[in-house]
Amino acid sequence: MAKAFASSADLGEKKISFDEIGPDLYAFTAEGDPNSGVIVGDDCCMVIDAQATPVAAQEVVRRVREITDKPIKYVVLTHYHAVRVLGASGYGAEHMIMSDKARSMVVERGVEDWASEFGRMPRLFKEPDSIPGLTWPTLTFKDRMTVYLGKRRVDLMHLGRAHTAGDIVAWVPDSKVMFAGDIVEYKSACYCGDAHFTDWPTTLDNIAAMKPEALVPGRGAALTTAEMCNEGIMLTRDFLVNHYEPVARAAARQAPLNEAFDMCREVCDSKFSDFVIYEHCLPFNVARAYDEASGIDTPRIWTAERDVQMWEDLQLG
Repeated sequence: MAKAFASSADLGEKKISFDEIGPDLYAFTAEGDPNSGVIVGDDCCMVIDAQATPVAAQEVVRRVREITDKPIKYVVLTHYHAVRVLGASGYGAEHMIMSDKARSMVVERGVEDWASEFGRMPRLFKEPDSIPGLTWPTLTFKDRMTVYLGKRRVDLMHLGRAHTAGDIVAWVPDSKVMFAGDIVEYKSACYCGDAHFTDWPTTLDNIAAMKPEALVPGRGAALTTAEMCNEGIMLTRDFLVNHYEPVARAAARQAPLNEAFDMCREVCDSKFSDFVIYEHCLPFNVARAYDEASGIDTPRIWTAERDVQMWEDLQLG
């Protein structure tokens, strides 16, 4: 029997955790589903990454209301992917913030990404009819932006291309806590279908240089010590290198994509097959690594039709 497309057969609910990882700093995690973060300031709150629908966002709002009645004034979106941004309207925030590049990617590929991600992982899109449309930021920036929640300072930074070309992180200097989006994952596969493999390790170096003492990854458990932060960064780097190198060797001799896929499996299955969404991500990761190694700098747009065709071409299952 052929394997179900991507995570389309993944229908089991995940256990949600909401943990304080620093003073008035929280991680909303769910066993490998997309994470969100919460920063509580003197007079308002900031949410990092919105979830996939306004209905899904209400679970984050409910957790926020258990700890504070301060308004959620800002929603920060670390990149453009649908599972991160389409729930933003559910917070009633005054401002939604993205990088300039992330906004341009919504313009370029937001509609296609929405359809693609819904087909891959429908469970995350709780009550999809609640989505009012694409999410558009009210504020954008190129490299760095500082937001004050009363006296509390939050630095939003683009540290380099990684999971996408427009990734940003949120840094809380008073506690040395970072919300890294999908630039860092913890014991979860990196989705690299829109990635820049050869830039991503340098971006990880830039995060490591800030010496975070706690970090919320895009997926996986919150990292609550400096040692765990380093571990998460190292695991992410190891995942990227071990995926890219065998595929790049295949691309150098113009081997077919299915051969590159098999070469990647030979290296990576023993290392990462127990990571959350490993099987889901692998075909997309190999396809993008092959393109990048072949000189295609800008990731090709994934459409629902391209997703399924690629899955079928690799004859998974």
